[in-house]
Amino acid sequence: MATTSDIRNGLCIRYNHDIFKIIEFLHVKPGKGPAFVRTKLKSVTTGKVIDNTFSAGHKLDDVRVETHKFQFLYNEGETYHFMNTEDYSQIELQKATLDSPDLMKEGEVVTVLINAEDNMPLSVEMPANVVLEVTHTEPGVKGNTATNATKPATVETGAIVNVPLFINEGDKIKVETDKGTYKERIKE
Repeated sequence: MATTSDIRNGLCIRYNHDIFKIIEFLHVKPGKGPAFVRTKLKSVTTGKVIDNTFSAGHKLDDVRVETHKFQFLYNEGETYHFMNTEDYSQIELQKATLDSPDLMKEGEVVTVLINAEDNMPLSVEMPANVVLEVTHTEPGVKGNTATNATKPATVETGAIVNVPLFINEGDKIKVETDKGTYKERIKE
C-alpha cells in the first residue's frame, strides 16, 4: 500500500476497478483546510485520462511493475508490435495504451511497464526526445520573421510538428515526446 506522499509520475495504481498510471500531479497545501494532491490519471487499458484529487494521507493500492526494453517493429492499424531486446519475444499493444504513437518510428527502443503479478504489459514510455526527418513542409516566406514564427511540418512518422521557418524538407529535428514539440535541428 502506498500513500499520497509516494505519488510520482509513472506510478501505477488500482483505482475504480482499473489500473491507472499517474501522468501529472501537484501537492497542494492551501492556507485554510487540509492538504491534498491533484492528479491526472491515464487508464492503461482504455487510454482515457481523468482528473482526480486525493486527500493527504489517502491510501493507494499501487501495482508492482517491471520495466523492460522493447524495440518497436511495425504497426497494423491500431495494433503495434514490439520485440523484447533481451529474449527477442514479441508482444502486441493497442494504440490507446501508447503515450505518443505518432512519434514512434520503426526500430525505436522504448520502455514497457509490465505488471509483475500477471505479466501483462501496462504502458509504453517513449524516450524523452526522438530524432525524426522532415518529409514535407512549406518553404518559409521571406519577410515573415516575427519573433517565434512557426510553420507546420510533416515528419517521417506522419506526425505534424510546428517548426521554425528555417527548417526545410530533409532536415532532421529533435522532438520532445511528452509534448510533441520541436526542440532543435540536428546537424549532420
